[in-house]
Amino acid sequence: MTEQSTVTLTTATPVTLPDAQTVTEVEHYTDSLFRFRVTRPASLRFRSGEFVMIGLMSDLDPVTGKQKPLLRAYSIASPAWDDTLQFYSIKVKDGPLTSKLQHIKPGDQVILRPKPVGTLVHDALTPAKRIWFFSTGTGIAPFASLLREPETYERFEQVILTHSCRDLAELKFGQELVEETKNDILVGEEAQSKLIYYPTTTREPSAKMGRITTVLEDGTLFADLKIADFNAENDRAMVCGSMGLNTDMKRILEAYGLREGANSDPGDYVIEKAFVG
Repeated sequence: MTEQSTVTLTTATPVTLPDAQTVTEVEHYTDSLFRFRVTRPASLRFRSGEFVMIGLMSDLDPVTGKQKPLLRAYSIASPAWDDTLQFYSIKVKDGPLTSKLQHIKPGDQVILRPKPVGTLVHDALTPAKRIWFFSTGTGIAPFASLLREPETYERFEQVILTHSCRDLAELKFGQELVEETKNDILVGEEAQSKLIYYPTTTREPSAKMGRITTVLEDGTLFADLKIADFNAENDRAMVCGSMGLNTDMKRILEAYGLREGANSDPGDYVIEKAFVG
């Protein structure tokens, strides 16, 4: 793991490229995880929980001498009311995009296609007592947006964020998120009474170990949180993580009677499928 570091841009850099925004802050958590902030286009409107396409230009093609955009879907990890856009990313050594993106610094530019979409939005769920945000790794990013969205606390009596990672260092983004949310000027007071944070590790020893699907199926999760009435009437869920998590959570949630929803047909749970191949 690398030492955590934060770099912040203190002076504005003009945006000159089409669909480009300026990096204002970069923080590296580990040798495989980092977050960054960019300026927000004045015309961009999005719903908390949605994602956009982020990218950089490729290297020059040795044959044509041209470059092309390298783009990937990234959840916006800041709420719809924020004046900047935050993103949370993995680092892949040989990844076409992240091998380059991990080296960005304040003042650099990234491509941002201003067409937000996604299924992890309140419009895709019907009302209920509780909302569960199930995440692994960087899948916590859309929930970073939703946790600071006032509508989340208006719609639900309890807001439960679960986050599973291999190691303790990989939980730091979520720990900081929860702390910031409980001190947030808009939602802090409600978050202090409604927000429950349930982190687990799957490799490094910690206070709570195990995959979230395991502690969900064996009842440990409900026992720890003293919840005895998880069902389609009381609970709504959003899921963001690996293909394995998505598949398992779909099976588990539907076994409890929850029905999958969509923007066009609100239901009991939704899964973001844009980030898995």
